[in-house]
Amino acid sequence: MPGADEKLAALGIVLPPPLKLPPGMVLPFPWVNVRGERAYISGHGPQEPDGSLAGPFGVVGESVSLEEARVSARKVGLSMLGSLKRELGSLDRITGWCRVHGMINAAPGFTQTPAVMNGFSDLILEVFGPEVGRHARTAIGVASLPFNLAVEIEAEVMIGLA
Repeated sequence: MPGADEKLAALGIVLPPPLKLPPGMVLPFPWVNVRGERAYISGHGPQEPDGSLAGPFGVVGESVSLEEARVSARKVGLSMLGSLKRELGSLDRITGWCRVHGMINAAPGFTQTPAVMNGFSDLILEVFGPEVGRHARTAIGVASLPFNLAVEIEAEVMIGLA
C-alpha cells in the first residue's frame, strides 16, 4: 500500500510553498506545532500554487457558491499538507488524523457547512486512506474570517517519531 507521499505523486498533486504574507506581516506562531506524538496545525486558508492566498473571497451562500467553497476547502487541505510536509519531512510520518475544525465564512441561514468541509475530508481520505485519514470533524459557520477567506481549517494529527 503506497504511503501519502507516494499517493500525492501518483495523483499528480503538487503542494503549495509557504504562504506569501503581506509586506510587514509577522505571525507569532508556527503553522505546525509538534508536541511529542501530536502535531497541532494552525488555521490554514486556501493557496494558489505560487503560495498566495486563493479566492474566491467572501461569504459562502452570498458571493461564494457551495461548490466554490468546497473547492476552497480542498485547497486548504493542500496548504495544510504542504505545511506538514515541510515540518515533518514526510507525510508518511502521519499515523492518524485526529480531529479537523472547519470554519466557513457563512451567510446568515447557510446550513451546508458540512458539504463545504467535504472538499477537505475527501482529499485527506484520498491521500491517507480510510484508516489513517479517518477523523472527527466540526464544520461551523462564522461571521467573518481573516483576509475575507471563505474557508479556514485547523487540525490535529498523530505522528510517528522521526
